[in-house]
Amino acid sequence: MQATAEQWVLQFSHGYDGPFLDCARQYAVLFKDTDYKVCTVYLTGKPSDEVTQGSASDDVIFLNYSSKQVRGLKLAAIADFKKIVASRNFTLCIAHRFKPIYIALFGSKLPVIGVHHAFGDYKRRSRQWLANHFRDRLRLLGVSNAVRDDMRACLPKFKFEHIQTLYNRIDVDAVQAEQVSREHARQLLDLPLDVWIVGNVGRLHPDKDQTTLIKGFAKALPELPAGSLLAIMGSGRLEQPLKQLAIDLGVADSVRFLGQVPNGRRYFKAFDLFALSSDHEPFGMVLLEAMAADVPVIATNCGGAKEVVSDPQYLFELGSVKELADLMTLMSQQQHKKIFDLSEFSDDRAIGQYREIEAVFFD
Repeated sequence: MQATAEQWVLQFSHGYDGPFLDCARQYAVLFKDTDYKVCTVYLTGKPSDEVTQGSASDDVIFLNYSSKQVRGLKLAAIADFKKIVASRNFTLCIAHRFKPIYIALFGSKLPVIGVHHAFGDYKRRSRQWLANHFRDRLRLLGVSNAVRDDMRACLPKFKFEHIQTLYNRIDVDAVQAEQVSREHARQLLDLPLDVWIVGNVGRLHPDKDQTTLIKGFAKALPELPAGSLLAIMGSGRLEQPLKQLAIDLGVADSVRFLGQVPNGRRYFKAFDLFALSSDHEPFGMVLLEAMAADVPVIATNCGGAKEVVSDPQYLFELGSVKELADLMTLMSQQQHKKIFDLSEFSDDRAIGQYREIEAVFFD
């Protein structure tokens, strides 16, 4: 697209919880040093100066809906969206997740790029109908090839080239600037300073498969350095079953449940190895954050995680306790850890990729 002064891109996000504030930043910076200005709108979430600053946008609007208020037809949100669209010269809408896509399509005549961060968003027939109905002006991005391919399978009427991949990414310098030292991180997390620690971060949920993680650690423990620990950062409905599993396996004293840690990526240097055991990982942002902390990573050979890690020697098959245990043992013995190249997931790389995608989307 060729822009003139005061043309705007409207970015529409469901909210700014968890990783979605940085997702908004990622897409706003795609238009850095162009003639476009970016207005980011949050459907849910109270106004926040911190969020405004973190959005990297020329204007930020908080609609301040609750999740309950945007169920069903979302007519009030559509009306508010129409007012925003009429307020300035927008040429494009980038909408994150399905509800904002729905509202943007019914609340404007703008071309819409829908960004999807999860699997299964178009499994429902009603959503397939909506996407197909608006396919002349709807284009879709997945945060990994795995998410892209899931959408292509669900939407065979879409042109193949109108569903593409644009990886999530991090501002490496900003992430590294906020990370604390290994010693300080361990002190803050109440972890011993002199032992080898495997870290894991995520909801305590079946999708994250910490069951395999704990079993793999228990199997590897006799071969790991003396006093080794598994530290799991996160909360969720499986907390008690997972704690009981550690007891049943006789490793309760070697598994630390750290609970929900605000801005947990600040403390990733506490880990000697980061292990992601998820069976349903659309991308794996925590892997990038661990890499930015210069921590070796291993992950399941599935979903978006295998695209982030990419090197097969650091991947294990989903649910394989033995492969995970063997890989933990190997990693504990390595004297030279692999330094991952994060340039694939940089803002500069994404800007170039987006320009290529945009040309295909709107040829």
